[in-house]
Amino acid sequence: MKLVDEAEIQVIAGNGGNGCVGFRREKFIPKGGPDGGDGGAGGNVWLVADESLNTLVDFRHQRIFKAQRGEDGRGRQMYGKGGEDIVVTVPVGTVVTNVETEEVIGDLVEHGQRLLVAHGGKGGLGNMHFKSSVNQAPRKALPGLPGEQRTLRLELKLLADVGLLGFPNAGKSTLIRAVSAATPKVADYPFTTLYPNLGVVSVEPHRSFVIADIPGLIEGAADGAGLGAQFLRHLQRTSLLLHVVDMAPMEMEGVETPGPAEQVRAIEKELERHDPELLERPRWLVLNKADLLPEEERDAAARAIIDELGWKDRWFTTSAIGREGTWPIMLEVMAFFDRQKQDAAE
Repeated sequence: MKLVDEAEIQVIAGNGGNGCVGFRREKFIPKGGPDGGDGGAGGNVWLVADESLNTLVDFRHQRIFKAQRGEDGRGRQMYGKGGEDIVVTVPVGTVVTNVETEEVIGDLVEHGQRLLVAHGGKGGLGNMHFKSSVNQAPRKALPGLPGEQRTLRLELKLLADVGLLGFPNAGKSTLIRAVSAATPKVADYPFTTLYPNLGVVSVEPHRSFVIADIPGLIEGAADGAGLGAQFLRHLQRTSLLLHVVDMAPMEMEGVETPGPAEQVRAIEKELERHDPELLERPRWLVLNKADLLPEEERDAAARAIIDELGWKDRWFTTSAIGREGTWPIMLEVMAFFDRQKQDAAE
């Protein structure tokens, strides 16, 4: 199944109704003045963020959204009824871009946030507006204006505080599952096997953060290899990255397996190619699968990786499958966000 976090749709606002050419015709008033009403405005097209949605998959089936046309004006100065707006729901975190101009129209980051993406056409004027001292019976009315039409690119970027990144099989999914099974309460919100997984980690009431398990990256990800470009975009909203590394990568006969330090450098290269700002973001190293090494060798192996990388930031050793050392990492992450909030308040 193809990852669906990007879609193109066409939005067509309603045309305005035409103005009416009409004259007052009543008993004893055989030559009444012009009374043609104006046409109604066309309906608008709105996008609305909905937190209950988590993919753009529905737009594979419906790509054209058209609002209602405004009614034409009528005699007796009766205005045409305006066309009804159409509302299209999208997931929270959707960035909307005009395909023709590459202009970003909006970024829907809150539930219920509305974005006008196509404005309905204005209704035409009826002939009652064109009466003058030299033209008592104008037969002129204006047609309604066409509604806006646009082709939009919808791009979903997850709204997560923490992003897990690393090579395939580094243990990211195991880590998020281990955290989700911990106490206090943690809730998981899976997308599909190809979509990132979101977990809400609640340390205590009113102290929580959202963590995203980004599917494994490979070399060439910034160019789209392994669906990498689609996944890398999800890291752009995160405040902290947890770089998960397999301490004991499995060796396969005839296949050169990169060591832990090589894997870290490969991912750093892809981050820089996709968005250099990602490398400036706080990034902690999580040395996973420590259980595959003899206990007496773990510390030395971890130190060797850190020394080879010249790593200066925070790092941890853990065994996600055995839930060893996973929760202390989450507590450190919560403390990181608490400090951020305190700094922002000062």
